[in-house]
Amino acid sequence: MHHCRACTDTPPVWSAALAAVDYGYPWDRLIADFKFQGNPAWGSHFATIMRSAPWVEPALEAADWVIPMPLARERLLERGFNQSALLARHLSPAKVQEDWLLRLFHTPPQSGLSREGRQHNLQHAFAMEPHSGARLQDENIILVDDVMTSGATMAAASVVLQRAGARHITALVFARTARGDAGA
Repeated sequence: MHHCRACTDTPPVWSAALAAVDYGYPWDRLIADFKFQGNPAWGSHFATIMRSAPWVEPALEAADWVIPMPLARERLLERGFNQSALLARHLSPAKVQEDWLLRLFHTPPQSGLSREGRQHNLQHAFAMEPHSGARLQDENIILVDDVMTSGATMAAASVVLQRAGARHITALVFARTARGDAGA
């Protein structure tokens, strides 16, 4: 298993991070089409590719819950769908809990920010839905997102899940920047 220098220096909150592809051509363009051009049809194709990546099937089988990265209300209205929720529904429909992890407020896009800026941008951005937090106690969680660059979004959400009692968190994304490029 490969660990980037940033992960070795400061281990992430999650226990494992799995990605189907590296974030680069042609995937970066297809992801942009998926998210920004209102093309949710890519969701099922991306989920199929994610399932074929090493360790994803066993992680999905071992998971108690699959939780998509939530979008802020403004971003959801802008896009018309949550790409992470769409991926999660295609990956494991029976285990998906879309309303447990909440995005409390809209933050500026992470792209273009430094690693420190990304972490600061997301402080207090996530919370558990009050009636669902107890259901995570000692559970194995898969947190789904479309792309991981610095890992700041995944880390901020994972901290909330961990505080709610999650025993094991696997970060599962369709694409990830090359290890070491932007951190973990």
